Amino acid sequence: MSKDRPTSSSQPSWLPQESPLTMPVQNLRTGDLSSRPLPTSPPRIGLRRALVMGNAMLLTLFATYQIWWVLRGDGIDVLEGVLLVLFVALFAWVALSFSSALAGFVQMLSTRVQALGIDEHAPLPSLTARTALLVPTYNEDPWRVLAGVHAMHESLEATGRRDHFDFFILSDTTRKDIHQEEVAAVRELLRRLGDDARVFYRRRDKNTERKAGNIADWVRRFGGAYPHLLILDADSLMTGDTLVRLAAAMERQPTIGLIQTLPMIVNGRTFFARMQQFAGRVYGPVVAHGIAWWHGAEGNYWGHNAIIRTAAFARHAGLPHLGGGKPFEGAVLSHDFVEAALLRRGGWAVHMAPVLVGSYEEGPPSLTDMLVRDRRWCQGNLQHGAVLPARGLHVLSRLHLLIGIGHYFTAPMWAMLMLVGLAIPLQQAGFNAGQLHMEGFTPTLYWRGGDPERFLWVFYFTMAVLLAPKVMGCIVTLLDPSLRRQCGGTLRIAGSALLETVMAALMAPVTMYVQSRGVAEVLAGRDSGWETQRRDDGSVPLSSLVRRYAGLTIFGVFTGALAYLVSPALAAWMAPVVLGMALSVPINVLTASPMVGRYLRTKGWLRTPEEIMPPEVLSRALEFRATSPCTPSVPVGSGTIPALGAYSSMVRAEDS
Repeated sequence: MSKDRPTSSSQPSWLPQESPLTMPVQNLRTGDLSSRPLPTSPPRIGLRRALVMGNAMLLTLFATYQIWWVLRGDGIDVLEGVLLVLFVALFAWVALSFSSALAGFVQMLSTRVQALGIDEHAPLPSLTARTALLVPTYNEDPWRVLAGVHAMHESLEATGRRDHFDFFILSDTTRKDIHQEEVAAVRELLRRLGDDARVFYRRRDKNTERKAGNIADWVRRFGGAYPHLLILDADSLMTGDTLVRLAAAMERQPTIGLIQTLPMIVNGRTFFARMQQFAGRVYGPVVAHGIAWWHGAEGNYWGHNAIIRTAAFARHAGLPHLGGGKPFEGAVLSHDFVEAALLRRGGWAVHMAPVLVGSYEEGPPSLTDMLVRDRRWCQGNLQHGAVLPARGLHVLSRLHLLIGIGHYFTAPMWAMLMLVGLAIPLQQAGFNAGQLHMEGFTPTLYWRGGDPERFLWVFYFTMAVLLAPKVMGCIVTLLDPSLRRQCGGTLRIAGSALLETVMAALMAPVTMYVQSRGVAEVLAGRDSGWETQRRDDGSVPLSSLVRRYAGLTIFGVFTGALAYLVSPALAAWMAPVVLGMALSVPINVLTASPMVGRYLRTKGWLRTPEEIMPPEVLSRALEFRATSPCTPSVPVGSGTIPALGAYSSMVRAEDS
């Protein structure tokens, strides 16, 4: 395969010969679900789904009966009816998560066959087909992105299978200064790797349809030369061993359209990032094994760290523009769920492979960064309401779309449940604005009035179902001697889980507020935009935090003061939520602090194996970042890019 060398200084071209592949736009109003047999679908998959969903339904019916019994005393009025409906919907949501995690817990404690024939302990398989590793980038720090590419290129070379993989840097960068950095960074990478480097670079002039359009453009221009493509994010890393085993699995199983790995979060520096890192490492595998067990060949896709059969993707995953008015119309934003659904409609299996290690990503450094990203996801997931009626989708594909939509509606539903749960006792106690003080009043006394033991039992049962996936993740970690040591031992694992849970509870009111506001904004037609995600620095100017959370802080202080005026007991009852709102600014400052993150790391809290024994690809990526020919500056996401070093300046001089 020939590589065209740069022909002009304005738009250098490092590309192979084009091999076009047709990628038709799909019609959601027509089409049928393929009846093609899928040999990779697990045996008795219907029974698996019946067990998980049936267990969730039984738990929900049981809890519903208990709360109905508490409410039934003098008949159920309108407010109590609203509370009952909200409780049932939210408990069903929690129960399904619990049932899925329980299935994963059982799987991880039992002896199981490697899924899809992938055995990470077996000798590395040989390959015959080529795989393209696609790295879409949008206004990212190119030196950072290409440090990861360099590390993965090196890791593949160590496997002896490097010639079966080509990297494509697919730039959608809109800023001229960052584009110039990309050119300099690609030149430097090619210089380091030598003439036989398998790295190509392409920049689109117009970033039509965002990331999905970026990938589709590559498929239509180069897809014909590559049986498989693997999509990476700008912060993704995968070991050469994992890449080879994924490609081999696709070669062995010709009916598989997509295999999604479970990326572990790494490189967390701030308190918040380390919380996410610990949660993903300890709780994540239980959840992932569960959904892999009952989703089977109707799995989902998370948009990165997944290998895809190129021909299947081209034939079935061309995304249409949606109609239906705001917020549904336009290009599909959260494209991954829809692409997985269309692949399955076309007769291709979509699997998750949580048993395969060696897949990594980085998380947002602060709660604010996570919520900014979450706002974009909110718009994309709510847009899936226009995809749900599509013809021919598998029932599990529709469930994935519904779960994505429901994730954002649960926030306002939790808020409504709390408000209604407070309004009913106040109403029954004869509360009025002219007489605020109600000595000793607390909603707990009211709810316990009809059946104290049953009320407490419902509360404890709900909390147990909600927190059980975390407990199961901790148990699995503790039962693995090597993993237990690498995570700091029994006491540190238990303490870290407690710390993460308490901090997550304090941040929950902020998340609930922002997600509820996001849902309202999306339904009102307000676009979220497309901003570059910050990678390392979680610090936000105090003035910015105050502007962002001033309303929530004032509301929290006002609510707490009002509750105290009514009754100190009521203020104590509302304290967890009120504190989370009133302290939203200091909580953001604390959790975004790298200094606190470093302190916790030195004490062994929120520890993960990747910190103690980092994989080679991760260590090398960090080394390449540290030695990149640039000087540190403010991260790209905050408005500037790192200043050029000597090599970058020299490249620009040569180009001019």
